[in-house]
Amino acid sequence: MSKSLGTVTRGIKAPIIKEGDDLPKIVVESVLSASEENNFALNDKDVVAVTEAVLARAQGNYASVTDIADDVKAKFPSGEIGLIFPIMSRNRFAMCLKGIARGVKKIYLMLSYPSDEVGNPLITAEQLETSGVNPYTDVLSEEKFRELFGSEKHRFTGVDYIEYYKELVTGEGAEVEMLFGNSPVAILKYTSNVICADIHTRKLTKERLIKNGAVRVAGLDEILNESVNGSGFNPDYGILGSNKSTEEKIKLFPKNGRAFVEDVAERFFEKTGKRVEVMINGDGAFKDPVGFIWELADPVVSPAFTDGLKGTPNELKLKYLADNEFSDLKGDELKNAVRDRIKHKKDDLKGDMASQGTTPRFLTDLLGSLADLTSGSGDKGTPIVLIQGYFDNYAD
Repeated sequence: MSKSLGTVTRGIKAPIIKEGDDLPKIVVESVLSASEENNFALNDKDVVAVTEAVLARAQGNYASVTDIADDVKAKFPSGEIGLIFPIMSRNRFAMCLKGIARGVKKIYLMLSYPSDEVGNPLITAEQLETSGVNPYTDVLSEEKFRELFGSEKHRFTGVDYIEYYKELVTGEGAEVEMLFGNSPVAILKYTSNVICADIHTRKLTKERLIKNGAVRVAGLDEILNESVNGSGFNPDYGILGSNKSTEEKIKLFPKNGRAFVEDVAERFFEKTGKRVEVMINGDGAFKDPVGFIWELADPVVSPAFTDGLKGTPNELKLKYLADNEFSDLKGDELKNAVRDRIKHKKDDLKGDMASQGTTPRFLTDLLGSLADLTSGSGDKGTPIVLIQGYFDNYAD
């Protein structure tokens, strides 16, 4: 990197990836082709991020709605379940719901309110405030919910998710009773067999249900955590992180990610002699300030990465140094003092006032969010992202 540049992020175009493709080869060739075409070199500690979608596609990690149904039948043979706290998403949950419904006879489907786990609103905070309803304790029937709040459609998708989810369940021949509540234990009034559809709070939800007498409890991470009918699967996340592929098929979160990133890193070293860091990235971890939707519908930002991406940033706040430790300095004297302070900073700045205001997040969450924003989710055609200079600082 030049002395006048900081972090540079490039979306790297790649061929359309299909099942069985040699993705490590494609990643390396795509990055090297872009570097030659655009006259930039690779460096040690550059980061190559590959979207989880193309890895899962290359792996052929798919499953059908019927595969989901058969797994649910085996795990909940009574045919009656409570399904709690799903996010409202046609892409992320609709096909999962379709499969669950195909595997049972009746679902008590409890949605959280005023919004789901990632911020998709059923109603506004203002509506809840004026309703007199206590969201921490009150469990509402569909009739009561409609009486209080009417019919609301999602601001961006225009979908009434209450009706949409009901139709998906009944379309599979199952009975559905809609409920609205925020305490997982409330579902036990209706059934002792529960599927927890929440993503980041699933562990605590399961623990609370089991502690309060639930007979059978599973998370989405426990559905298709093994192959069913020869299907794809994910041993760690099940159908969490899945996306709709067709009306009868989902693409699962990729598996064996560690082997993939190490393979790609080794191929870069063989071709260039540079130690490039490699990660798989899914959703970025950021929140939309208008719709208040938190982007992270995947169970993690990065399911696998090379060792150089472990940990959190260890950075000093330049503003703090300029305003406090070196407030009496200017010009080159200030610049040299700051650079010297950075060069001699401790290996662990946790608790150091000079690091206050730096982002306390894992490197992979920061880099994965940057990669997600760069690659996009539409038709950019850049499922590979090259990030250079991320680990440089003012003293380099």
